[in-house]
Formats: sequence, C-alpha cells, structure tokens
Amino acid sequence: MSSVPENAAAAGTGDRSAVVVPMPGATAGPPAAARPPAAPTSLQVLRSLDSGPRGLLEAEADERLTRFGENILPAWRPVPWPLRFLRTLRDPFTSVLFCLGLVSAAVNAWGTASVTLVLVVVSCVLRSAEEHRADRATAALRELVATTATALRRSGPDAAPQARDIPVGELVPGDVIRLGPGDLVPADVQLLRASGLTVHQSALTGESAPVGKHPADAGQREGAAAALHSVPDAGAGVFAQRQLCFQGSSVASGSGTAVVVATGGGTRFAAAYDRSAHRRGASAFDRSVQGISWTLIRFMLLTPPLVLMANAALRGRGLETLPFAVAVAVGLTPEMLPVIVTTALARGASQLARNSGVIVKRLPALHDLGAIDVLCLDKTGTLTQDRPVVDRSLDRTGNPDPEALHWAAVNALWTLQLADLPAPDALDEAVLDASEQQEGPLSVWGGGTPRTAVGSYDAVAALPFDPVRRLSTAVVRLPGGFGTHVLVTKGSVEAVLERCDLDPEERERLAVVAAREATEGLRLLAVARTERPARLGTYTPADEHGLAFLGFVALRDALTPSAADALEVLARRGVTVKVLTGDHPGTAARACRDLGLDPGQVVSAEEVDTLSEPELARAADRATVFARCTPGHKARIVAALRTSGHTTGFLGDGVNDLPALHAADVGICPRNAVDVVRETADVVLAEKDLGAMDHAITAGRRSTGNIATYLRITLSSNLGNVIAMLAAGLLLPFLPMLPAQVLVQNLCFDAAQLAFAFDRPASSVLRRPTELRPRDFLRFITGFGLLNAAADLATFAVLALALHDSRSDGQAAFHSGWFTENLLTQALVMLLLRTGRRAAKDRTGGPLRAAAAGLAVVGVLLPLTPLGPPLGMSALPPLYYLLLASVLALYAYGLAAARNRYERKHGLS
Repeated sequence: MSSVPENAAAAGTGDRSAVVVPMPGATAGPPAAARPPAAPTSLQVLRSLDSGPRGLLEAEADERLTRFGENILPAWRPVPWPLRFLRTLRDPFTSVLFCLGLVSAAVNAWGTASVTLVLVVVSCVLRSAEEHRADRATAALRELVATTATALRRSGPDAAPQARDIPVGELVPGDVIRLGPGDLVPADVQLLRASGLTVHQSALTGESAPVGKHPADAGQREGAAAALHSVPDAGAGVFAQRQLCFQGSSVASGSGTAVVVATGGGTRFAAAYDRSAHRRGASAFDRSVQGISWTLIRFMLLTPPLVLMANAALRGRGLETLPFAVAVAVGLTPEMLPVIVTTALARGASQLARNSGVIVKRLPALHDLGAIDVLCLDKTGTLTQDRPVVDRSLDRTGNPDPEALHWAAVNALWTLQLADLPAPDALDEAVLDASEQQEGPLSVWGGGTPRTAVGSYDAVAALPFDPVRRLSTAVVRLPGGFGTHVLVTKGSVEAVLERCDLDPEERERLAVVAAREATEGLRLLAVARTERPARLGTYTPADEHGLAFLGFVALRDALTPSAADALEVLARRGVTVKVLTGDHPGTAARACRDLGLDPGQVVSAEEVDTLSEPELARAADRATVFARCTPGHKARIVAALRTSGHTTGFLGDGVNDLPALHAADVGICPRNAVDVVRETADVVLAEKDLGAMDHAITAGRRSTGNIATYLRITLSSNLGNVIAMLAAGLLLPFLPMLPAQVLVQNLCFDAAQLAFAFDRPASSVLRRPTELRPRDFLRFITGFGLLNAAADLATFAVLALALHDSRSDGQAAFHSGWFTENLLTQALVMLLLRTGRRAAKDRTGGPLRAAAAGLAVVGVLLPLTPLGPPLGMSALPPLYYLLLASVLALYAYGLAAARNRYERKHGLS
C-alpha cells in the first residue's frame, strides 16, 4: 500500500487535516505586489499526493482518514453557563459594585452589602441569559457546507475506478472528485480537467460574479486570468489562482475533475475559525463604560477619606463614621447601572428579534449599533443584487442600436439549449431578459425592418463559454436560409476583436469605445457574427475567425430596490456609508451614483498600500468608495476610521469579510452568511438589507438613550446629595443621615430608576448617533448636581426654620425632612430631565411617571408610618411641608430653565 510522502504527513501532524500541496500564494510572507510562484502542474500535484487520475484505493483512503482525520470544520462549542456568568463580572462597573459590597460587609454595613451584591448577581444573570438566548438562535442557523461528494475509488490496484457518492467527512487528501453544476466544493482542490467551469467564491473573496477555473496545464495564456465572467482581479492572492477551488464555494456552470489537496482544518474556509489571529479591540461600549466607570471610581475613592478626615478634624469623630463614609460612597454610586444597562439592552434586543428578525448576540453590541456614525459595507448584495442587467446595446460607433442585443440573445439562448447547461449564466440571463422586454411579435428594427424573433432560428451547434477562450459561439440557420449557417459569437471585447476581420486602426478605435464605456462602470460584451456555407461536420474553436463585428452589450449591476431609500434614511440618522468592495472602481462608483450616493474620489487598493496609517485615516474620512479591496485592505480601512474617532459598523457575509468584522466596533452579517461569519458577528440580520440596519440602529439608539438618561439623572442627583451630605456632616453635631436611612433611600431610588429601562426616549435621540461619552456626562452632572445640592442646602434652612419652635426630636425630624426632600427632588428630576422638551411633556411616559409618583408617595408617607421610628425618623410639622413646597417649586423652575439651556446648546429640543 502506498502512503503519503513524509513531508505531506508532517503537514498533518497534530491536526485533524492536512495541507499536502504547497498552494501558490498561501503564505502571508510576500507583499501583495509580488508575483506568485508558478503553479504546480496536475502531474506534480498527483505525485506529491501519491495519487493518480484513477483515484485512491479504498484501503488507502481508510488509512489516510485515520491519519488525517475527518473532513469536517472545527466544532462550534457553546460557552458553558458558569463561564459566561463569570465573564460578565469583567464589566468594570460590575466589578466596582462587587468591591463596594465587600467593603460594606467588612464595615458591618450588612444591609448595603446585601443590596449591592444582589444587584450584581441580578445584572450578571440577566446578561448571561440574554447572550445565551442569542447563541441558541445563532446555533439554529448553522448550515452544512456539503453533505456528499462524488469521488473515484478503486477496490484493488487493477480494478477500474468507480464514481461513488461518499460523505464529505470521508474525503482525504489525494481523493479525485468530480464537480458539476450546483455542487458545493467539499474541500480545497486542484483541478485536473475542466470544461467551461465557473465557480461562485463570493463567500471567500466577495467577488460578485462566478470565476472561471481551469487546470494549471490549460492556463498557459495570460489572458485566461481575465475571464469574461469574472470581475477584475482584486489581488485576492491564492484565491486568484484559477486552478484552485476552495471549500465554501459552489459550481456555477461547467464541470471538472479535481484532486483534494486540503481537508478539515487545513482548508482556507476552516482557517477562518482561528480566532487568535483576529482579536478585536475595545468597542465603543467598552470605551464608554470604562471611561464613566473610572470617573466614578475616582469620586468614590476620594469620598470616604474626605468624610473621615472632615469629621475627625471638625467633630472629633473617629472610625465610628466609617459606615457613614461608605454609605456616602455607595450613595454616589448608581447601583442600578448594571441592571438598567442589561435590562435596557436585553429589552431592545428582544424587541428587535421579535419585530425585525435581527439577532443581537452580544448585548453591548446594541449600544454600539446606536453609536455607529460610519457603516462600512460591500456593494454586492447590499447596494446591488448579485446579478447584472443590460444597460444598453450599442453599435460599432458607440450609438444605441438593438442589433447587438438581439444577436447576443440568439447566442445565449441556443448555447444554453445545445450545450445542455442546467441554467443560463448570469450574463446570459440578463441578455435574455433584456431581449424579451425589447422584442415582441410585432417589433421591428429601428429602420422599420421586421425583426426575426430570437427563438425562430434553427439551432445547429454550440461552443459553450470557456474561461481560456473567454467567449462562446452558437451556430444557427436563418428561417428559410438553407445552405447557410450563421456563427454568432459573444465574449470579452479583447477576445472577440481578435477574431474579427478588422484593420488595426478600426480594432484600436473599437477598443477606445469599449474603454470609454468601461469608465462609466459598465461591463461590456462584444458581439460578432459571420455566415458560412452549411456543412455536416462539427464546429470547433478554429471556426471562430473572420467575424463581422456588430457592437457591444453594456451591463451594470442590478440595484437593490430598497437601497436608495435606506441610504437616505441612514443619512438622516447621521450615519455615513462607506463602500468597501473588490469590484472595479468604475463599477462601484456607477452603482453609488445610481443610488444617489456621491462616490466622490474613489480610492483603489493600490493607493491604500502607499498610505501610512495617519494618511489612511484622513483618506478614509474623505472618501466614500474603496475599490479592488482585499480582506486586509478592508480591515485597515475600518481600523483607520476607528482611529480617527468614528464608531464603525461593518456589514459582510463572506470569509473575506472576517478581518473587517473583527476590526469594527460592531460586526454585522445577514442570516445567510457562511457559518464562521455568523458565529463571529455581533449582530445577525434577517436579510442583507439596509432597511434592517435602520431598525437595528434605531433600537440601539433607543436603548442607549434610556441608559444615558438614567446616568444623567442619577449621577447628578447623587452628586448633589453627596455634596449636601458632606456639608451637613460639617455643619451638624450629628450624622445628617443614618446608614439605614441611606440604605432605604437608595432602595427606593433603585426601584424607581428601573423604569428608565422601559421609557420611550424623545425623537431627537434617534436623529444622531448615541454614545456614552464621559466628558459630556461630567459636564452635565456637575451643573445639575450643584443645582441639586443648592436645593438640599435650602432644605436645611427650611428645616431649621420649621423645627425652631417644634417640640419634636430635632435629629429624627431632620432625618425625616431630608429623607422626604431627597425623594421628592428625585421624582422631579426623573420627570423634568428626560432628554428633549417633548419627552419631558410627553404623556406617554407611563412607567417613568408611575415610578416618580410612587417615589414621591413613599417620601411623604414613610416617616408617618410605623416604619418611621425604627428607621430613626419622626413626623414633621405642617409648616415644613409648606416651606418645602416653595423650595421644590423654585427647584423645578431652575431645573426647567437649565434643561432648556442645555438642550438649545446641544440641539436636543
């Protein structure tokens, strides 16, 4: 029994797969501009694999299967629940709350410690549950790459090879397989033979059209790389090698025989699962939360020492004030932040999944969606459909003329019929559709000459499209034209002109006409014909000469119907769209112009290679379209946009999009994306549709708007309370508020603040990207916090006046008065500081209004209930409530004035 050579076996050691043939361009070492090494011939490949064109022996295949493992992708394993729970503790603010709970327990403030730790657990459970739900939804979308493959196997050395359908998992390096139309390529293979083979490999490269493939032995002509049915090569490296087909691609047309060179984890498709090569940096949410958390941490670390030192210096109090100092620090802390954030994001994600079919796999990604101000995407499938349409038909002078389209349709129809192809190529389909719309039973040529219908000719023979020839020919007989055959040829401009009977000047003039049309982003087919005496013998490519040139058929990408409206909506939302495509610059620019998106100066990948990182960041800011992009180019551009301060999203669906998905703040893919992309992306859309992107961005802004409103209101109130507590601690001979009272007050605040997660933010929040910026919050909470502190200090004066002649216990009465004022001012702040004047006046804010009303009722009634005395509070005289109403009225007026000024300054009204 023969075996794989030692060097091949070593390649598979330690892996469940093997790459047993050096694949041209497979290494990342040479620069993009370097010429790839010459491709090994079919014979060399078979020898290196110790295989042959008759396939492997059954026993040999079994031995290799044992050695190299099954041909399956790396298994997707869900994250265990305990590990997912522990990961949620890495959130900076959750960690801070956890530490505060431990400190509270250390100073015997068991009530504060219990509440804080319960909030930490609730937040972690909510986030873990929502992310687990998203993972389950994504797992349900996993699809098999292929199920069976047709392989040649032999039972013995002298036995004839038998074509057998075997499970894809049993393929091994050296297997010889057959490929036909519609087949999924089950492994990485090198072609041995091919007939008109074209392959869809958009999942790997993003190319919008099928790519012509042929064996290395048939690729001696350099022109084969410019196959008719391919977009211009974008420097795709190994994917540009025409003799190679890759797992994850599918056969569009033609047939071929190939030898398997890599299976399982050794395939290009499986290599995308190597997460270690793609480590995403901190997202917009991570940066925002970390900034806010560290700002609060500094305040919290500073507060207890200040309280202790002030009380020790002015009142002679020692460590007995430590629980109060910790309570003040906790009072500054928005304990409900993790719960509010998780609840708001989880609620938004659930509604998005229910109403729009959008799955948010990572909850913070919903915030990042709302913060997006730049959306990067590929052209194909998003702005354009994955098919061409005929734009116009031209004569040899470049003027409109239907004749070229007519004869192109004759070629497409009869090539399809006689070559027994399963379906027309995308270009042929576009030609036939346009011809059907143009021609009718009574239609005539421009000069009034009756037109023969495309289907009225008698078919004689067909030479189907070949990637090496770059053209196809149909031989037909005119109705009543016995004795004469018409050869109709269409294909690439260069290939057709070579076969036409033209003088050099005319050939050059026609090439100029074609180049002019190509600069407008059109793809050209050249059409020619000739008449020959009828004969009985077969026709061959040698008969494709001496043709009369007829004209051109110009095609463009079909636009996605909803794309123009979606782009307009995104522009109104403040989202700039950047197109990153592997297509020709003219093609990409044409599609953008047709959709109303100004392409500006198109930047090509060659230009990107010459730019430094700062220069690329400036170019990425200015340009709208980047053409001929490889996966590396896309990732560099996205990273440059993030470096310049933008929050970026990337919408992609192929393996070639993985680097850019990792480089973006939020990676987005459609439901029909390849497995590895769905598992990597943060957000999965029901369809690759920009309309769904608008729904997702809106949901993100709603959730982030509620979180921002909560933070502004809570932090400003807490800061005001802390300032007042510090002042009271220095002015009063007793603690201004007992730790138990601080705990109850915080519980009341926390319960009421949960309503923020269910609020409906103002429409102004949806008009622009929303991001939690620490500096903006610091300015807001400082101004409104000082206003709140002024109201508290005014309350001290009211309490002094109201209690001057009162017989009640001064300390208990002060605690009651301040407790009531704190809850009432908090209720006012919740109602008056909602973002936007309309939001503040909106009667639909049911949950928030109910929470504020409940908070006010508790603040007024709790000191009067039997729970008051155990908490150290007593009833207050009626005069206090009258004076407090005056303070609250002035405070409400001040809040409204300050809010209006803030909104005018920031354009939120």
